[in-house]
Amino acid sequence: MKKIAIIGECMIELNGEAFGRMYQTYGGDTLNTATYLTRVTPSTVLEVQYISAMGTDKLSQQMIEHWQIDGINTNWVLRDPKRHAGLYLIQLDAQGERTFLYWRNQSAARYLLQHIEIEKVFEALIAVDMIYLSGISLAILPDHDRTALITKLIVLAKQGIKIAFDSNYRPALWESLEKTQEIYTALLPIVDLALVTFEDEQAIWQDKNALDTIHRLKQMGVKKVIVKQGKSGAMCSDRHNNQCFVPTQEVNNIVDTTSAGDAFNAGFLNGYLQGKPLYVCCEQGHQLAGLVIQYQGAIIDKSVTAHLINTFN
Repeated sequence: MKKIAIIGECMIELNGEAFGRMYQTYGGDTLNTATYLTRVTPSTVLEVQYISAMGTDKLSQQMIEHWQIDGINTNWVLRDPKRHAGLYLIQLDAQGERTFLYWRNQSAARYLLQHIEIEKVFEALIAVDMIYLSGISLAILPDHDRTALITKLIVLAKQGIKIAFDSNYRPALWESLEKTQEIYTALLPIVDLALVTFEDEQAIWQDKNALDTIHRLKQMGVKKVIVKQGKSGAMCSDRHNNQCFVPTQEVNNIVDTTSAGDAFNAGFLNGYLQGKPLYVCCEQGHQLAGLVIQYQGAIIDKSVTAHLINTFN
């Protein structure tokens, strides 16, 4: 059985109409990936550990219990009695595209690296096969904690732990574009698998196309690169620089694209951690994302994707 540790933040989600009816649930890019990954992968094949910090309040406890029901191992979700989960609000346009408002400056996850028990978590990470994190996992941390996290990951990578990274770029979370580039440049040389979105890479590095992104990331030391391009498909490049394009299947009823990339990553990682070819992993990512975007919210009802546990495994 393989083991993956996913580092990040989960927040309280509100979605609906401005000054109208709002629906409360939860979400966050890495938690979305963890959730969909457990839903499409038998626990006998893969153990998914989530690493974060949450409050000790009732709502935090209820959120964690929901993750456990989905099969996520929460032993490394640290509890912070002084803080609680952050909050975000989603507003959708007629095409299902979303805008976000965040309240997270004092969230427990922002201070994960300062938790008294974090060293025990890092010691335990030597037992996993892969560590996955995103640009948001880094962006929410104070700057000195970003550096501390990357230092820990460098040590683990040298011990054979594979690092997977989605650059998921949210400009409002960073002090400056230059700081984003600095932090990503420090991390990317140890990344085995990059699962990036072209729009993000274009915004950060001014790439002209997906091939530019692949070339740059390979030059920075990344072994395998997947460039997501929404409905335009995905480009992938293996460690030997063999490249392929994997198209999407048309989706007619797009409701909410909130966690499309996160769902893609889950479908991809299911295949990747089972040793499937990169193009098959991308096909799985497209298939899962194509289902998720037909429903509202970051995390949809598990019945919608239940059949994929047989299809993918």
